[in-house]
Amino acid sequence: MTAERYDRTPQADRLDQPRALRRTLRPHYNPETFGRMAEKIARFIGTARFLVYMTVFILVWLAWNTMIPAPLRFDPYPFIFLTLMLSLQASYAAPLILLAQNRQDDRDRVQYEQDRMGAERNQADTEYLARELAGLRVALAEVATRDYIRTELQRLAEELEDRSR
Repeated sequence: MTAERYDRTPQADRLDQPRALRRTLRPHYNPETFGRMAEKIARFIGTARFLVYMTVFILVWLAWNTMIPAPLRFDPYPFIFLTLMLSLQASYAAPLILLAQNRQDDRDRVQYEQDRMGAERNQADTEYLARELAGLRVALAEVATRDYIRTELQRLAEELEDRSR
């Protein structure tokens, strides 16, 4: 009876099975892919090439709407449509740049943490080696050297000669 009960258990209640994807009206996107795309756009916006492209685009726009005959102009003098286009570009550029900066901050934070842990390991290794070196110095100070043994043997030989006389 218990086996039948487990067989009839709905998929959502089972902890050993992955949850099925739900259909929603919201579009599904991969945040990592979106973040990489935002970084590419932000990097491009920060280049001289982008500034040159934008300058050429605006100059062509202005030239077209001032020098071309009136029936072919699509944005007369106050250039409201151009202003709208530039505002739209800026409204998308700012969040993309902020997203790219946040991702860079996260990478910097991880890198800083790894550097800090590496520095701690290096410091611990250095302290260990310093203790080992100090221990070797103490141990070597207690070890009899060849010169010390030679002088002691000479002193003992002289004492024996003195006693034997």
